Amino acid sequence: MGALNNIEALNQALDQMMEKDEKIVIYGEDAGFEGGVFRATKGLQAKYGKDRCFDSPLTEAAIIGTGIGMAINGMKPVLEIQFQGFLFPGLNQLLVHGARFRNRSRGRFTVPMVVRMPYGGGIRALEHHSESIEAILAHTPGLKVVIPSNPYDTKGLMISAIKDPDPVVFLEPKRIYRAFKQEVPEELYEVPIGKARILKEGNDITVVGWGAMIPEIQSAVKDLEEEGISVELIDLRTISPIDKEAIENSVKKTGRFLVVHEAVKSFGVGAELISIVNEKAFLHLECPPTRLTGYDITIPLAKGEGYFMINPEKIKSKVKELINY
Repeated sequence: MGALNNIEALNQALDQMMEKDEKIVIYGEDAGFEGGVFRATKGLQAKYGKDRCFDSPLTEAAIIGTGIGMAINGMKPVLEIQFQGFLFPGLNQLLVHGARFRNRSRGRFTVPMVVRMPYGGGIRALEHHSESIEAILAHTPGLKVVIPSNPYDTKGLMISAIKDPDPVVFLEPKRIYRAFKQEVPEELYEVPIGKARILKEGNDITVVGWGAMIPEIQSAVKDLEEEGISVELIDLRTISPIDKEAIENSVKKTGRFLVVHEAVKSFGVGAELISIVNEKAFLHLECPPTRLTGYDITIPLAKGEGYFMINPEKIKSKVKELINY
């Protein structure tokens, strides 16, 4: 076991799975020789050759389209979209074809394909480098959408995603690619898709987040605990399918619910979670279930990004508002 950051854990998972399964191929813009813009695939072309890890042209639709073709013919493609905002040209292939092939073929064909991409803000980048569009992807039946928040989950969820028989979108919060290290087992292991994790048990309020929001929430929770507020913190880990049972059980215990995400507010995952709370735990609520999110605007460029992002102070303020409701 060694201490790895998120990008190192991701690289280790891809390396070990490629060594184990010759059907796995990895490609994307700069994913081969350079090892990806963030070096997630560093060293894989040198180790496994240009036939299994290679650079693609600048054409997201073709990257995903060829991946679907490979997958239904028995291969296991792991595709890299350089930034989530570049996904839009490939959405037709992903949503209209990749997500529907199992249903369209009445189960004759599945699409065991992983589409990786960095997402989210926090590194003072451009508009299409900083978006957070997990809700668009999760709204599509046939797609699974996962977001790790730490190195252990990054490795385990990637291994589960590669083994999954259906297309999995693997969103990587680039803000925390190298933010911290964690002990990660050397051997292969899986973190199940569709299962949230209770990071900390508490009694006064349930706070749910994912990806780069988890360290922000943890920082806020530490201060809140010193003020006598007991927070139950849940890392959702999978956006679709959502672990409804974990949310329901927690809110029935605490009576209060706050979801925190950096994506824009309207029509988002937060609204979906609040609906689940209202349906499953309404009579246990002490106050309205609430969301703390980004604003309903295109994510600002570098000088304005700090006003858009969620931080511990915003989280603490919202938690206290719900506690004192």
